[in-house]
Amino acid sequence: MSEQQVLGLQEVDEMQVAVVGGKGAQLGELSRIDGVRVPAGFCVTTDAFRRIMAKAPSIDDRLDQLSRLNPDDHEVIRTLCAEIRRTIEGIAIPDDLAVAITRALARLGEQAAYAVRSSATAEDLPAASFAGQQDTYLNVVGPAAILQHVSRCWASLFTERAVTYRLRNGFDHRKIHMAVVVQQMVFPQAAGVVFTADPVTGNRKVATVEASFGLGEALVSGLVNPDVYEVRDGEVVTKAVAAKLPALTDAQVVRLVQLGRRIETHFGRPQDIEWCLVNDDFQIVQSRPITTLFPIPESGDRENHVYVSVGHQQMMTDAMKPLGLSFWQMTTPAPMAEAGGRLFVDVTQRLASPASRAGLLEALGRSDPLTGDALQTILERDGFVRLLPDEGPPGPLFGGVPAPIETDPAIVTELIGRSQASIAALERDIEAKSGEALLDFIQADIQELKRILFDPQSHQVFMSAMEAAWWLNDQLQAWLGEKNVADTLTQSVPHNVTSEMGLALLDVADVIRPHPDVVAFLHHVEDEGFTGELAKLSGGREARDAIEAWLGKYGMRCVGEIDITRPRWSERPSTLVPVILGNIKNFEPGAGPRRFEQGRQEAWAKEQDVLERLRALPEGERKSEEAKRMIDRVRTFIGYREYPKYGMVSRYFVYKQALLKEAERLVQADVLREKEDIFYLRFPELHDVARTNHVDDQLICRRKDAFRSYQALTPPRVLTSDGEVITGAYRRDDVPTGALGGLPVSAGVIEGRARVILDMAQADLEAGDILVTAYTDPSWTPLFVAIAGLVTEVGGLMTHGAVIAREYGLPAVVGVVDATRLIPDGQRIRVHGTDGYVEILP
Repeated sequence: MSEQQVLGLQEVDEMQVAVVGGKGAQLGELSRIDGVRVPAGFCVTTDAFRRIMAKAPSIDDRLDQLSRLNPDDHEVIRTLCAEIRRTIEGIAIPDDLAVAITRALARLGEQAAYAVRSSATAEDLPAASFAGQQDTYLNVVGPAAILQHVSRCWASLFTERAVTYRLRNGFDHRKIHMAVVVQQMVFPQAAGVVFTADPVTGNRKVATVEASFGLGEALVSGLVNPDVYEVRDGEVVTKAVAAKLPALTDAQVVRLVQLGRRIETHFGRPQDIEWCLVNDDFQIVQSRPITTLFPIPESGDRENHVYVSVGHQQMMTDAMKPLGLSFWQMTTPAPMAEAGGRLFVDVTQRLASPASRAGLLEALGRSDPLTGDALQTILERDGFVRLLPDEGPPGPLFGGVPAPIETDPAIVTELIGRSQASIAALERDIEAKSGEALLDFIQADIQELKRILFDPQSHQVFMSAMEAAWWLNDQLQAWLGEKNVADTLTQSVPHNVTSEMGLALLDVADVIRPHPDVVAFLHHVEDEGFTGELAKLSGGREARDAIEAWLGKYGMRCVGEIDITRPRWSERPSTLVPVILGNIKNFEPGAGPRRFEQGRQEAWAKEQDVLERLRALPEGERKSEEAKRMIDRVRTFIGYREYPKYGMVSRYFVYKQALLKEAERLVQADVLREKEDIFYLRFPELHDVARTNHVDDQLICRRKDAFRSYQALTPPRVLTSDGEVITGAYRRDDVPTGALGGLPVSAGVIEGRARVILDMAQADLEAGDILVTAYTDPSWTPLFVAIAGLVTEVGGLMTHGAVIAREYGLPAVVGVVDATRLIPDGQRIRVHGTDGYVEILP
């Protein structure tokens, strides 16, 4: 039995992570690659670790306590971890295991110096590197010292940093075991790291080499500045030498990168490789996947491709589960590539053609200047996009230019009525469907969804409103010298289902506010069934009815609502409780109607002011009449801008409820383990499960692991087929020094306290606060009534957050890169919504 607890590296491959941990499996696999030299060594397997853990039953109780902790409970974690480590280090290694380790040492040379390295079963994985979470010991000499440090490595599974990392990333402490790698030390002339993809830009064709003299430990630990080389196509293209004498020659750097490429090819993904140079011979001491790289969409060819993020256009940059991706791909007319749990549009052909290039750059540059600039950056590079000859004047980006439309309010009410009638028919017809018939029915109904969503008249309505707003901003700035006038003119317009949603929640607060027992109850809500408890309280029935009526109209919405798998407010109404309580605290009764009327009066006053000033100009009557026509158009139609998505999300929720009922049937039939497993299947795969009553459990497990890894990634606005992330810049000279530039989307200047909020359920707002967040889709609108201004990292002129900010009269700047990191929570800031920048105040 003891011999199975110690394995030579040559006996190990990458399939044995459960036996020798991530690092041991990688080293074993490396040693099998032709032309790759790995210092000799052996692994003490996880079987040995389990034997040690079994000798200390008291550890179980402490693991129970650890599993229940929040990762921010630093003091408790530190205390429990120290107790576990002391216990493990105090357990004597069994004699048979000590003999096996000593025998393996004797074969390599007992008096040599060794590195004793932790190798956990969740380490150096594609989904999570766990880099630096456990311990490594260098220059360990002699059997007694080796045994002692093996125990220390076992104990290092429970360092505070390792436990906190697992808690943050959802790993079960009991399911992770520790192996130990014992490896001969090498004493190199130089050492360092080679990244087979550029770790900053993600470019897979650029390798980066870091090198310094002597052991690599000081470099990896950040104690010395390395020489840095970049290699592309077999040539050193840039280098920065930290000392007067380079640690490597250019020829050695190129040879090292070739070795790195061989390792990358073997493992099938970019690698972070630690190397040593001994007598002009490279030895590899570690290789792990670069987990921070954003994946590249599959193109099926070797041509260059340019991809634009769908999430940045839709204000939902979070990773989506496979069923959510599948539904969105079934809904949209544009083909969409998938990578990292996000969707991208391949714009290569549009960039290549002069007929579509200008339209693409104008449309994307207007909505998000960072995306537009990134695309321009790519075009300025020689040869990446093969430009086609000029084919005449630029054509439209998507389809034809919408025909002029009469400014008639009845058009909007008719469009909304048709959509509502279609959803009512769907709710009626889907009720009796189950099994394969349900999936067939949904697939057919998506054609109805697309017919309504892309109805030409619907498109005409909101496009004519957007074009009218742009016309007003451009012409009134030219004629009157005033910026962004349309922002005020679009306040409190009719038929905006998203802004009405925020105001309607103020009305809910009005119903609850007079009943102190209900307010006190809501302060302690944890269960999603809380509305059922309200009836027991004084005023509770009225509160319940008001909340349920609101959910009846808006409960299909949620954060990230374009992903059908995300929990809706109707499914998790507790998400709304902090917002309701904030409205009760921050507003007086009747705030909703007053807020709407105030905005309407401000828009009317601005209209009168503009028209009067225009009449005083040369050709004033003509200019005034043109402006009046555009103002009427924008106020009649711009509210409808929000409705198509509301209709789509309403339909999605009907599909979801029916699919979850079907999933419950599959759980009861022992086909699925849990209902939510359907979220990790694409629609055709779910169709097959409904037809065959069989599911691939391993596929679902792999998809869950992949989704977890995708959640940690930040999607780029623009990505190339080389894997390079192109960030784009504003290229402005009108932003004051120290200010954060962005896109102005709602005019005005406001000062206030920044509230950095990443989870709507954690919102704790005071009157006058400025919301700073990553992105705002329609679900964030209930918070807009309580804030004085808005700053987001993602956004465009006509995205939902910008539209609602204008309608509520909130100064807003979007597209502020890293705003949630650069602006501290509680910091006083000044938002320049007219000029597009944010000042951090003393």
